[in-house]
Amino acid sequence: MTAPLLTIDHLSVAFRQNGVERRVVDDLSLRIAAGETLALVGESGSGKSVTALSVLRLLPSPPVVYPQGDIHFRGQSLLNADERTLRGIRGNQIAMIFQEPMVSLNPLHTLEKQLYEVLALHRGMRREAARAEMLTCLDRVGIRNAAARLNDYPHQLSGGERQRVMIAMALLTRPALLIADEPTTALDVSVQAQILALLDELKRELNMGLLFITHNLTLVRRIADNVAVMHQGRCVERNTSSALFSAPQHPYTQKLLAAEPDGDPVPLPADAPVLLEVRNLSVAFAIRKGLLRRTVGHHHALHTLSFTLRAGESLGLVGESGSGKSTTGLALLRLIQSGGEILFDGQPLHRMNRKQLLPVRRRIQVVFQDPNSSLNPRLDVQNIIAEGLRVHQPTLSAAAREAAVITALQEVGLDPDTRHRYPSEFSGGQRQRIAIARALILKPELIILDEPTSSLDRSVQAQILTLLKTLQARHGLTYVFISHDLQVVRSLCHQVVVLRQGEVVEQGPCDTIFASPGADYTRELLALR
Repeated sequence: MTAPLLTIDHLSVAFRQNGVERRVVDDLSLRIAAGETLALVGESGSGKSVTALSVLRLLPSPPVVYPQGDIHFRGQSLLNADERTLRGIRGNQIAMIFQEPMVSLNPLHTLEKQLYEVLALHRGMRREAARAEMLTCLDRVGIRNAAARLNDYPHQLSGGERQRVMIAMALLTRPALLIADEPTTALDVSVQAQILALLDELKRELNMGLLFITHNLTLVRRIADNVAVMHQGRCVERNTSSALFSAPQHPYTQKLLAAEPDGDPVPLPADAPVLLEVRNLSVAFAIRKGLLRRTVGHHHALHTLSFTLRAGESLGLVGESGSGKSTTGLALLRLIQSGGEILFDGQPLHRMNRKQLLPVRRRIQVVFQDPNSSLNPRLDVQNIIAEGLRVHQPTLSAAAREAAVITALQEVGLDPDTRHRYPSEFSGGQRQRIAIARALILKPELIILDEPTSSLDRSVQAQILTLLKTLQARHGLTYVFISHDLQVVRSLCHQVVVLRQGEVVEQGPCDTIFASPGADYTRELLALR
C-alpha cells in the first residue's frame, strides 16, 4: 500500500494562557494520499483552520502548544522539524491558500511584485519567464485582462479578485500538497465552478494532494474524495464523499447536511414608505500611469444603477466578483465618489459634505466582507462593538455601553463572556458575527451587508439569517444585501439586481427572477447553485 503524503497522528493543539490549557483540536488523526482530496468540514471554531496552520507550523508558540501527537509529510516530522527544514517545505512542497486574502497580500506592493517573489524564491525564475507564467496562472483563475492588472495594488481589486490572486500565488509553486482554507468563500458560483475545475485539473496534472477546508457542503460534494467532519476540535465522522452524503452516521453531520437556507422574506407592509431611492448611480475609477501618476483613462465599475427601497424591504445584489456589488455599497455609504442621485429618507446624500453626513451615518450601517480587515486587532471585542456608541451617543454611561454590547453579542450567538478577548482569538466566522454585532448596536434603519454570511458555516448562516429576519420584522430594518449565495438571497430578499461587469443585467421581484429569469447570465448563475 502506498505511503500517505500527509499523516496527522492523534494531534492535540491547545492555547495555554495563565498556565491553563484550552484544547481546540483533540486527538485528531487524518491521512491524505497523493492525488486525493480530503475535505475538512465543520462549524466555525471547530478547529479546521488551526489544524491547517499546524501542518505548516504557522501558529505562534506560545500561546499554542502541542500536548500530543505528530504530523508527518513524506515521512518527515513537521512538529519536530527545525526552521531550516520547514522553510524548505513551506511554499515549495506544501502551499496554502489562506482564508482572508487582504491580510495575506501586501498592500504596499503590486500584484506583479508579489507573484514574482513567489516564483523567484521557490522556482528560481527570471523576471521575463516569470511574467509569462504569472499571466497564464492569473488567466486560469479567472482574472480578466491580467496583463493590465499586474500593476494593480490589492485594494484596487474586489474581494473575489483578491482571493483568486491568492489561489494563483499558491498554484505557481506547483506543490505536492495544497492546503486550501475556505478558498472560494468570496467567489460567486460561476467562478467557484471554474476554480474547482482548475484545482481538479492541477490535482491530476501534478498528482497533488489537496486538503480542502470549507463550510460549503455543495462544494464538498463536487470536489472531495473523502470527508472528515469536525466538531469542537474532534473528528466525529470520516467517510468517502458519496457515503457520507447518502447516509451520514453522526447526528452532527446530519445537522450540517440539513442546515440549508430556506423560508421566505419578511412580509412587507403595503403602506411602507420609501426609505432609499437611487437614480442612475455610476462609479468610475481613474487609471493613473507614469512617474507623476497622470490620469490616462477611467475604469467604469458601475453604470447607471437605479432602484427604490421601502422601509422594511431587502434588496439583493448578485453577480460575479468585480461586477460592481461592493462598489455599489461603498457608493451608497458615500465612501467613494459617484455620479447620480442617492436619496435617503428624502435627504440628498450625494450633495452632503462630511459634516452633514455624520448624523445620517448612525442610521446607515455596514457589515464589510472581510472581518479581519475591518476589526481593529488592538482593541478587544467590548471596545470594537461599543465604538459606534462612543461616536454617536457620547453621553451614554460606561455601564449602559457594556449592557448594549452584551445584548448585541447574545443576538448574534456569541458568549458575552468573550467580550474582553481580541479578534485574533476568534475564528473567521466568529469575527464576522462580531462585525454584525457592531452594526446592530446602533439600531440603524438601513444596513448594507457585504457578503455577511460568506465566512459562516451553514448552521451559523441559518442562525444569522433568522436573526436578520427577526430584527427586520421587529424594527422595520431595510437591507441592501450583497452576496453570491443565491439561496441566501432568495430566503431574505424581496428584490434582486443582477450585475455583470458594472452593468445591470436584470432586476425585479426576487420570486419572479428566480422562477423565470429573462437573461442568459441569470439562468447560468441559477444553474450553478
